[in-house]
Amino acid sequence: MKTVKTIDAAGMILCHDITKIVPGEFKGVAFKKGHIIQSEDIPELLKLGKDNLYVWEHQEGTLHENDAAIRIKEHIAGEGLDFSPIKEGKIDFIANIDGLLKVDVAELLKINSLGEIIVSTLHNNTPIKNGTKVAGTRVIPLVINEDKIIEMENISKENIIKILPIKSKKIAIITTGNEVFYGRIQDKFGPILTKKVEEYGCEVIYHAFSSDEKEMIKEKIQEALDSEAELILCTGGMSVDPDDRTPLAIREMGGELITYGSPVLPGAMLLLAYHGDRAILGLPGCVMHSKRTAFDLVLPRILADEKITFEDIASYGHGGLCLDCPICTFPHCSFGK
Repeated sequence: MKTVKTIDAAGMILCHDITKIVPGEFKGVAFKKGHIIQSEDIPELLKLGKDNLYVWEHQEGTLHENDAAIRIKEHIAGEGLDFSPIKEGKIDFIANIDGLLKVDVAELLKINSLGEIIVSTLHNNTPIKNGTKVAGTRVIPLVINEDKIIEMENISKENIIKILPIKSKKIAIITTGNEVFYGRIQDKFGPILTKKVEEYGCEVIYHAFSSDEKEMIKEKIQEALDSEAELILCTGGMSVDPDDRTPLAIREMGGELITYGSPVLPGAMLLLAYHGDRAILGLPGCVMHSKRTAFDLVLPRILADEKITFEDIASYGHGGLCLDCPICTFPHCSFGK
């Protein structure tokens, strides 16, 4: 810091807060630390009794908090983001599309482990609406050694925070079960799934019913594969009962089985397979009666064209317990995080 006369301070950076007090009316900060003093500020500062000010004196190898935050933002921000105006060295990251937030958690930890630099985010894999604040960054000191920023740029990957667009896909639904096929009960699965996929702008272009006979299930899967459907949802027949043959039918149709089972409650009997590039999901009965299940965790990732692995599914165990809250706030809760 150095001391300068207030009348000479235009364009300089204030190193301390300046308080304004109007008895009985106002007491608070009139000018914040880090403020770049404008010529029109000078009369007000003089009225506050500030004939002299502490301002930042640039030294080679140091960065002001604003310049440092811009460097961090430019390194870590990827697609699908806009940014707030910089204020006191802080920049907010704001989604500019509806999509899926992707955060490289390991790289984020590297940055936050350096000290003096912080990056805060929402949880990885959270579905995001356009305009949502998803992250923020700043440096802790008013002035930071540039070597710290260079170290951050060298040790961490670029674009570790981004928004993947969620794509509106064409959906096929295959409802299995003798009880529905023979009209013993009304189908409740189809309307629920249709509503869930329509939340993401998807369209159901094929909906077929099948008995519990394996060959009929395979026939309906083939019809779905022959259609323009980009995602196939099979409901019913997912338990270990002898009549439940949907998983076997999916395997025999050439589906590459990723998992039959997930560490998520509700949703433990979820099945995920791929037939070429198309995902096939076997959905357990809980999807019909629970507000949120494993299906709600994997659906937006599939719609964002992520190829989900067994490790992705296994990692849901930590946070995979839904509390079935009376008022559901998903995805802004712990479920799946």
